[in-house]
Amino acid sequence: MSAQSAYQAEETRLAKAVEDIRGQLGSIGPRYTGDDFTEQMLDLQREERRQRLEIARKEAYFGRIDFQEEGKTQPLPLYIGKAGVARAGSDELLVIDWRAPVASLFYSFSGGEAPVNYDSPDGEIGGTVHLKRNLMVRQDDLLRLVDSFVRGQEDDAVTDEFLLYRLGESKDNKLRDIVSTIQQEQDKIIRADKNLALFIQGVAGSGKTTVALHRLAFLLYQYAGRIRSERMVIFAPNRMFLDYISGVLPELGVGDIVQTTFADWAIDLLEREVTLRPPAETLAYWFEQPHAPEEYAEASGRLKGSAAFKEALDVRLAELEASLLPAEPFEPLPGLQLSVAKMREWHETDYGEESIMRRRERLVSRAKRWLESELKQRGIADKKLRAKATSKLNAFSKRVPAYSAPQLYGKWLEGKSGAQLLPAKLAKATAARLKQGEAEAEDLAPLVYLHIRLHGLGRPFYDHIVIDEAQDYSPFQLEALRLCQQQPSMTVLGDLQQGIHAYAGIADWSELSGRFGEGSTGYFELDRSYRSTTEIIDFANRVLAGMGSTVKPAVPVFRSGDPVVLERVGAEQWASRLAAVVSDWQREGRFQTIAVIGRTERECADVQAALEEAGIEAALVHARQPAYGGGLTVVPAYLSKGLEFDAVLIADASAEAYGAADAKLLYVACTRALHRLGLLHRGEPAVLPG
Repeated sequence: MSAQSAYQAEETRLAKAVEDIRGQLGSIGPRYTGDDFTEQMLDLQREERRQRLEIARKEAYFGRIDFQEEGKTQPLPLYIGKAGVARAGSDELLVIDWRAPVASLFYSFSGGEAPVNYDSPDGEIGGTVHLKRNLMVRQDDLLRLVDSFVRGQEDDAVTDEFLLYRLGESKDNKLRDIVSTIQQEQDKIIRADKNLALFIQGVAGSGKTTVALHRLAFLLYQYAGRIRSERMVIFAPNRMFLDYISGVLPELGVGDIVQTTFADWAIDLLEREVTLRPPAETLAYWFEQPHAPEEYAEASGRLKGSAAFKEALDVRLAELEASLLPAEPFEPLPGLQLSVAKMREWHETDYGEESIMRRRERLVSRAKRWLESELKQRGIADKKLRAKATSKLNAFSKRVPAYSAPQLYGKWLEGKSGAQLLPAKLAKATAARLKQGEAEAEDLAPLVYLHIRLHGLGRPFYDHIVIDEAQDYSPFQLEALRLCQQQPSMTVLGDLQQGIHAYAGIADWSELSGRFGEGSTGYFELDRSYRSTTEIIDFANRVLAGMGSTVKPAVPVFRSGDPVVLERVGAEQWASRLAAVVSDWQREGRFQTIAVIGRTERECADVQAALEEAGIEAALVHARQPAYGGGLTVVPAYLSKGLEFDAVLIADASAEAYGAADAKLLYVACTRALHRLGLLHRGEPAVLPG
């Protein structure tokens, strides 16, 4: 069949599919608003169906794979979309959900004549692929058709044509789904077993964040009825990043998943007994001026986030728990005695895995009921005797106070005992802040851990946890989150080469994965970068050259573009040259999003002032910002992580701005660019040209 005939046939098929989908939407009717429970349940089913059809109405499908199952005489064309849809009045599938087992062929098949197979609920299904076709559909229109495989006519030259086309598109202010271009190595992660702590090392632009979001959608489909979206949580580095990724899950038909930062989640769990010291103050200290590597290693974040600190607190918790059981019998009145053996029996037999403070409450309540029973059985009605017994019971209950996590943490850090946990000066300063109701970011993991150990989670366990930018997480943070699940089910992703928070994060994934038992973890590496052009990735790799990283350098998808420009400017010409470059880029009209990335917030303020003086309006991003608005943006390097822009201009890439300890920070800044990267530098450049 000729290319034109194939296109016309697909247009005809699409028109019929859209007509069918719209007809089904029109037949659903209005929402039920009554009180009948059965009708309410039926209405929920209809609403779920309506939402699936709405997704299909916007983009009916994006792929086709013709698969001939073993034993069958003809291949069957299978159309893959974001939402599965059956034909009206039939069980025949008009569109197959991308998460369905057979749809995995669309992602795993990379060409060749050899037989293929996929895992289905009925076992392994084998067969042959005759056609793999990418389709770009918007509403009623077929915009593009690319055959990446035709049996007997394989042409390697077009294998990545559709992917390159999608990668070449301009970006707006939101992350998009990649369901139509999921690659084989990404699909393996998405479909991996639920009951694992999955660690993903992904280079800049490898799609790791989007893969994690698609994994959530897959798990909800694969384990429907066994896991729930409201028992899933995504931890992102900041609120601006949460806003940036907020559109992906709704596009995939997934809602109700909690999306938060570790700090916001922790403060909420602690019932706002503490407030967080403004993060801008902490970030400013580390990023507003270069620091030597040894300064990072000595930071309190490394100490408070360490496994050793967690283990030291465990010792204190064990001592506290042991103190719940008195060493002597409880004797409220002469001749009336509750034995230590009986209290130990209650504690060890009846209380199971309950939290420490809950065990304390149970012990006190049980002792109170015992006393009431004994007084009644012995016929003791004398008010003075009863008052005396009650007074002894109150003293018994106060022997182990009911602590909150901040109270207990502060108590342990006070005085000489605190020096056994942390350096004396740090322990004293932390205790003083806690008395004022304020905590540092690095205190949140110990506080959350103590809270759960003391009082329990206080909410349902999470079915699945996603941790993004996990290279900036401490082992203690992971230990705190482990307490929020009955069994490990996590997707932990990041890039060690983007570990700019070295004062608090990790140097190797084993620091986190080692917290889990054998056989409960999985590890994947994504070293292909789909974000940037070959020229940008090659330049960014040079930034990290010589650092001795164990992580593989990024491998670009072959998408050539503009050369990276490294330009020296004098201090007096810097502002005018910066404005001139931005103005030239805007006049080209190629870029929807442009970022000027500065080393510090102070430098970014200077950049914005220079642009305004030249009549160029730009948004200035700061640490407390809740959303990224697109267009022309001025942003500090440490806040740009996770974002991407059509074009990036580094305001000053001099060696003075980015010292040896800041290569990762410059790498982050460079790898934000999709299509163009330029760097100005006052003085010697941090990266040599060529």
